[in-house]
Amino acid sequence: MSAALEQLVAGQVIPFGGDRQTVVSGELAAAFRPGDRLVVVQNTGDLLHIPAAEHLIVTGAVDAALSGFAGLGSVSDEQITDFFRAFARLLADDAAFAPIAAANAADVASAAERGRSTTRLELTDKMRGDMIAGLEEWAAADPARDIEVDRVDHDGWSVSLRRAPLGVVAFVFEGRPNVFADACGVVRTGNSVVFRIGSDALGTARAIVEHALRPALADSGLPEGTVQLVDSASRSAGHALFSDQRLALAVARGSGAAVAQLGAVAAQSGVPVSLHGTGGAWIVAGEHADAATLGQVIHHSLDRKVCNTLNVLAIPRSRAAELVLVALAGLDTAAQAKGVNARLHVVEGSESYVDGARLDARVPIARAEGDVVEPAASSLPIDGLAIEWEWERSPEITLVVVDDVAAAIDLCNRYSPRFVASLVSDDEAEHAAFYASVDAPFVGNGFTRWVDGQYALERPELGLSNWEGGRLLGRGGVLSGDSVHTIRFHATVTDHDTHR
Repeated sequence: MSAALEQLVAGQVIPFGGDRQTVVSGELAAAFRPGDRLVVVQNTGDLLHIPAAEHLIVTGAVDAALSGFAGLGSVSDEQITDFFRAFARLLADDAAFAPIAAANAADVASAAERGRSTTRLELTDKMRGDMIAGLEEWAAADPARDIEVDRVDHDGWSVSLRRAPLGVVAFVFEGRPNVFADACGVVRTGNSVVFRIGSDALGTARAIVEHALRPALADSGLPEGTVQLVDSASRSAGHALFSDQRLALAVARGSGAAVAQLGAVAAQSGVPVSLHGTGGAWIVAGEHADAATLGQVIHHSLDRKVCNTLNVLAIPRSRAAELVLVALAGLDTAAQAKGVNARLHVVEGSESYVDGARLDARVPIARAEGDVVEPAASSLPIDGLAIEWEWERSPEITLVVVDDVAAAIDLCNRYSPRFVASLVSDDEAEHAAFYASVDAPFVGNGFTRWVDGQYALERPELGLSNWEGGRLLGRGGVLSGDSVHTIRFHATVTDHDTHR
């Protein structure tokens, strides 16, 4: 006979995973109140406390989104188009945007005071322009609801396969205001959406909702519940959202342990989930690499730190004497463009290819908390190739010298997030072998920053997926609004004497 969990006791044993156990801490026991919820992450034993107030906020948002989804079934494609146009128009209007800009400036100042990264938080003119362009692209997109994708005809009857919306799509993402507009793409296919944004950007998100999103919904006649913001700064709200079994899809943007934990919460709750995972791109120089091209590729892959930024550079030993110098010049050029110093990590055994002066030097490195004096270059063990460097303004990469391209591929498949891989080479056979063997969804021959739905495919992305957790079923690594759908089957019988 089940009963509600009313309290936790310090030292209380909680079983998980079928054959393991974890223990309630004194802090958790003291914080837990009747009505709160406890989520046990089954693959780690993490105990996640969801206060009743946070659960109530999330439940209300999902309730509204479910109502919005039901209402979307009776609106026209033209109304959906009008929503995107109105949203874009309001973001482009300086008067409507002024309070959004003010809220973002406050968010950025608060984050900076707390030593938090602001590179993705600041709503720059470029980010604003990209948001507007993305919404306009969705406005111009062909209607994507109730489209016949296949048909099978039989004697006396037929079956039509038709696209249909999924339902409520949930997003949890870090403090990047532009994702707010990107993820609204699911409305194009008739889905409703619930957001939970990182606490650093919550003020910006509230302003976008008040001054652009809600007016756009009202102007177009879409249900108010079509797009919902989880108005909470608590991380537990994300756990509550991803454990709500009414979701049709959960999407987590970002990387690291927090995203992996969110994915585990959704998966054990039976909610389909799309995760990014760890970021960081690999560039491999081929035996036939052009030195000048390699320098350009490195420079253009380090303009800012995002998931598709160069993280690891592999150079074949036969070309190392020449190409390491060129590569480090490209790294330094990228740093100089920002007025900062670069930070280099060298895999043990590759140090002899790096100038000793760089290895001995200590320089200011621009971190979120300010300039920090660090080694310009330092060594790390081979398993350090798995580290994604989260830099602020000082470009930061790992260098490894390998026997050949095949050895670089082996390292990439073993230590990388299996995400973005690029080979710089003038040899077609080398490229063919690289593409056939490297285990990554995004493969190229130059700069790595092309991996972006809006930039590469002219479809604002909802998220990018790597292959850390295995290859994806039925879709590629770019999740966009027009790929969030299911298939319904509609049978039409013309001869009612038909039977099996």
